[in-house]
Amino acid sequence: MRHVDLNADLGEEVTDDAALLAVVTSANVACGYHAGSPAIMRAVCAEAAVRGVCVGAQVSYADRANFGRVALDVRRSVLREQVADQVGTLSVIAGEEGTTVRYVKPHGALYHRTMDDEEQALAVLEGSRDLPVLGMSGRLLSLAAERGRRVWHEGFPDRGYAEDGRLLPRDRPGALVTDGARIAERAVELAATVDSVCVHGDHPGAVEHARAVRRALLAAGHALRGLV
Repeated sequence: MRHVDLNADLGEEVTDDAALLAVVTSANVACGYHAGSPAIMRAVCAEAAVRGVCVGAQVSYADRANFGRVALDVRRSVLREQVADQVGTLSVIAGEEGTTVRYVKPHGALYHRTMDDEEQALAVLEGSRDLPVLGMSGRLLSLAAERGRRVWHEGFPDRGYAEDGRLLPRDRPGALVTDGARIAERAVELAATVDSVCVHGDHPGAVEHARAVRRALLAAGHALRGLV
């Protein structure tokens, strides 16, 4: 039996957080820079604590207008402090609600930028204490591993992949997979090679997709466990 995590983005005010928390084993919580607020972070952390869902800091560029999906040229020192602020804010709230921040995962443009940009990747690592890192193969995970940080690789059953193994840009044909049965099937395929399967919380039907993925993973003989 292989353990695998099921994660989703929460606290972004675009889906039913409570319903997703009944399905996932890890929650990437928006820390206010691309979406969310202290009140929303608190609600997610409180429910996660009750359900035993692991909490992670989903850090982003300071860009609420574009939902953190536009790459910004931010100096390493500035980005480091922005990441530290996000992780620190969520950590305080999580502690008050009976849980802790277990890992860090960049969001949107920062996620993709840190796969190649060493300076931006280092800023994320420097600003996120010694937290484990969740993401796809690239500079961020490589640098984290070199520094003795734990890393977890994730896959996206609801997103299309390019030939180089990267995610297709959202404006490309095939970038978004919307059929629930196909998403569940792809999740089982991915679970053989990754530590965590991610269902995007901002996709239409996110809760139903997550439920379908959970059922498929369990039916395939996987044990679901959070990122610990």
